[in-house]
Amino acid sequence: MSAIDPRPVAAQRAWGLERPSLGISLGGAHAVDQFARHREWVARAESLDLHSVWLPEMHFAPGVCPTPLIELAGHAAATRRLRLGTTSLLLPLHPPASLASEIATLDRLSEGRLLLGLGRGFQPRMLAAFRVPPAEKRDRFDEALDRMLALWAEGNDSKSALATLQRPHPPLAVAAFGPKGLAQAARRGLPYLASPVETLEQIEANQRRHRSGLPATGVRVLSIVMRSVFVSEDAGERANAREALAREFAGRRPGMPAAIHDALDAPLDERVVIGNATEVRSRLAEIHRRLDFDLLIVRPQIGGLASSALERSLERLATEIWPVLEETSGNA
Repeated sequence: MSAIDPRPVAAQRAWGLERPSLGISLGGAHAVDQFARHREWVARAESLDLHSVWLPEMHFAPGVCPTPLIELAGHAAATRRLRLGTTSLLLPLHPPASLASEIATLDRLSEGRLLLGLGRGFQPRMLAAFRVPPAEKRDRFDEALDRMLALWAEGNDSKSALATLQRPHPPLAVAAFGPKGLAQAARRGLPYLASPVETLEQIEANQRRHRSGLPATGVRVLSIVMRSVFVSEDAGERANAREALAREFAGRRPGMPAAIHDALDAPLDERVVIGNATEVRSRLAEIHRRLDFDLLIVRPQIGGLASSALERSLERLATEIWPVLEETSGNA
């Protein structure tokens, strides 16, 4: 990197991101067989030497994950190296003291492998169920995070049950769609975690907004991007993946932010990566040039596709495509 755009070395080390890295994000699991399938994906991620596995927090819909910290605790016991993250732990929904305690416990249980993507939530039904007025969610986010930071600092000083293994706390990022959420992340100097449905153009614009609001330290914060990626040499499999991803959000737009509406109206190829190995390698290299990401979190699960095809896709991405991208970015 150039001298006028230095990498935040300490932050990179805290996240384990000394080079561009690859993680996976899993969806929700309710049935026993779904949890078993998640464990298989986590074991595969560990065996492929991926950086991390991520879970979202969502409620009251099929295929969501209402308690990501609990599931991550199970994965912590079954892994040794893989980092464990939340893409959107929804702070306004929870008592901050309880959440701070659970996070500190999981950080110690996982031997310092916990990463936290934080969010506010946007679905009216969910906010109503947790008695969070939509107009108050950002203030509640700030109040909860301030309280958690204070509790961790106190716990670390006193070596109490609120002490975290990672100091001063696990690495934090903020999932954000619109200007207010981006400003909230930037004011705290926290990375912006880009949604898998945002187009590249939207992410570029959001990166500019985010950077413009950062404290004037002259140091670039980490860039974290999520994408749906499918690799196959079989044209039929690629067509099936395209159709499945095109259907994914059909009928699920009520209550979504305007930025997500705009993203879903864009052509599919502006928010997913589907192709053979050569095409995917080229597309990811282009995305890296445009977004300069430190961490790419891919969604390996695509509804309706055979497990064998999805597993082959992730394996080829990790073993054939990613090493070339790492080498290219290292020589940039």
